[in-house]
Amino acid sequence: MRTAPLTVQARQDALEALRRSSGRDSELDVLVVGGGVTGAGIALDAVTRGLSTAVVEAQDWGAGTSSRSSKLVHGGLRYLQMLDFHLVREALTERDLLITRLAPHLVKPVSFLYPLENRVWERAYVGAGVALYDTLASVSGTRRAMPMHKHLSRKGMERLFPDLRHDAAIGAVRYWDASVDDARLVSTLTRTAASYGAHAASRTQVVQLHTTSGGAVTGAEVVDLETGEHIDVRARAVINATGVWTEETEQLAGTEGGLRVLASKGIHIVVPRSRIEGNTGLILQTEKSVLFIIPWSRYWVIGTTDTPWEQELTHPVATSADIDYVIEHANQVLARPLTREDVIGTWAGLRPLLQPGTKAGTSSAKVSREHTVASPTPGLTVIAGGKLTTYRVMAKDAVDFAIGSRATVLPSITTDVPLVGAEGLKVVQRQARAIAARYGWDRPRMDHLLHRYGSLLHELTDLVDERPELAEPLQHAPAYIGAEVLYAVTHEGALHLDDVMMHRTRLNYEQADKGVGALEEIADLVGPVLGWDEQTRAAEIEAYRARCAAEDAAALETDDASAERVRLAAPDLAPLLPLGGSADAGTKPGSPAGRGASGPAGT
Repeated sequence: MRTAPLTVQARQDALEALRRSSGRDSELDVLVVGGGVTGAGIALDAVTRGLSTAVVEAQDWGAGTSSRSSKLVHGGLRYLQMLDFHLVREALTERDLLITRLAPHLVKPVSFLYPLENRVWERAYVGAGVALYDTLASVSGTRRAMPMHKHLSRKGMERLFPDLRHDAAIGAVRYWDASVDDARLVSTLTRTAASYGAHAASRTQVVQLHTTSGGAVTGAEVVDLETGEHIDVRARAVINATGVWTEETEQLAGTEGGLRVLASKGIHIVVPRSRIEGNTGLILQTEKSVLFIIPWSRYWVIGTTDTPWEQELTHPVATSADIDYVIEHANQVLARPLTREDVIGTWAGLRPLLQPGTKAGTSSAKVSREHTVASPTPGLTVIAGGKLTTYRVMAKDAVDFAIGSRATVLPSITTDVPLVGAEGLKVVQRQARAIAARYGWDRPRMDHLLHRYGSLLHELTDLVDERPELAEPLQHAPAYIGAEVLYAVTHEGALHLDDVMMHRTRLNYEQADKGVGALEEIADLVGPVLGWDEQTRAAEIEAYRARCAAEDAAALETDDASAERVRLAAPDLAPLLPLGGSADAGTKPGSPAGRGASGPAGT
């Protein structure tokens, strides 16, 4: 397939397609509002059915919930306790499809230990549950992607995880799931959709939904947040995939119907890999949620929490109390207790929790315990709930619902559409040794690059062939080479320094300085491509420094309100607009007068 790069020019071409759609003969079949994993998945599903499709995102791709997850692709072991076998089987099917066919470069197996405290009843109870988990994966209809679970004695457990406290468990059950860089999954989905002809525009916010006198939605008014230009878009179907902003986006249609979504905050901490000695992950039950200790590259990811969030939706943050909670529960099983000084990074995300029932006047189709598709008014489809693992099923259900009877002649084919970087992966893996020798990369570097880019690695080496110095690690962020930073803006749609630091790399939370030490060299690489002058370059650097300082200060506060107040002291370079009123490009981001008053659409 032809792989389309996400460039500044590609974004301009997408905006031009939106302008053209205002003509009656040029209207889109589908306009997707929201560029998280669900929206990106919907765009791919729609365009591969042969529908003219556009997807808009008010921030960067995946900037909301979809870049702030636990970074797991899993069946949901805890749902077995609720006897929700269908949901678990669905998620396991999607997990195995991703790891074997759709995105084997991005999604990787990872094993977990479930520590046991009782030799008899708990081993039998947990063992039966994990055995059922494996059985549901085996009957999913796809090739089995994971090893079967194993029971371990205390000695076997300690060999795999030496830093597990000796008296914390009498043994364990080892089972397998998978991990993924969630932000890269979103950008890869978006690129795949664009490669098949979808028009993709980030930093493009929906500020109004157009309706007929009878209330049917016929399109939207969007604003290019980079220039302030307003564009009227016509579409036969508009699909709202805005997660925690679902209700705000629904209100733009002037309807009382729709889905109800509440935000729940989950936070994760990052500690160096050397700080905990172990070769597998851990899953622990807490009084409020499940806690994962996940091995990831050069560090461990530990989380999560589950607390109500009543602040603005754009910039959730981890408080001191959140961080202490995670450390405290991890320390209950760790032989060498963690301290705050061990934490090199954090992130906070908001889960869109679907509330029971829908509002009056809504036509809905309950398709899963986890997600629901509804139509509050003709022409507008809303999807909410769900999780990262089942994004493809959610996308299929949303498009089926939006196009109605046409779905029977235009069924979803995304089970057979690998994401960019997956096709030809085995060939590139076999060439890896020669590629490494040519460019002077060791095995860990090659593993890192193959995991991030798959068969698209040749696009990266093309950059290095033009500029050999790009093969070298960044001086102040040696986990990445210069070509990766440049590639973020030449192929992956990054428009700001913040996009590179937060979503194309993981520097914001995988280095203690949040990557601030590498800002100058990164700006030198991306600035010329993005057309920055000295003033813009300085503004980009200062904005990211201010963000990092605000996040660090917020992590010292003990409650959400105080932490959010500190975080919002740092302004965004491309602030979101208030909804339902006049657009002012200078409006401070993250300052809605409460949920339902204003907030971003297309996020």
